[in-house]
Amino acid sequence: MPPKGRQEFVSEEITPVSGTGRAAAMARGEPGLPERFTWRDREYRVLGVVEQWKSSGPCKSGSDEMYLRRHWYRIVTEPHAVMSVYCERQARSRKRATSRWFLYTVEELAADGQDD
Repeated sequence: MPPKGRQEFVSEEITPVSGTGRAAAMARGEPGLPERFTWRDREYRVLGVVEQWKSSGPCKSGSDEMYLRRHWYRIVTEPHAVMSVYCERQARSRKRATSRWFLYTVEELAADGQDD
């Protein structure tokens, strides 16, 4: 597991680079984690997935059913950082129906992979 740096809470949308979603995941009915994305006008490349998990929540219409809400990934990127990103199964609003990928936290590491 990569060394932990200073973790910063972000909670901002990221924009996947078109055509870089992982097809194998999509074939299983999961979101295709993008191999490249932009955040704050900078492009990042996913070097690897450290951990992945899912979160669920109750039905919003009042039934007792639970629904899968988010797919989470802890990833290592270039430029060098460890990030937690997630994909929402349903868009937050109709106006932004394609906004589904978000950066939750980022741990920026020194260029040599060691903490500052």
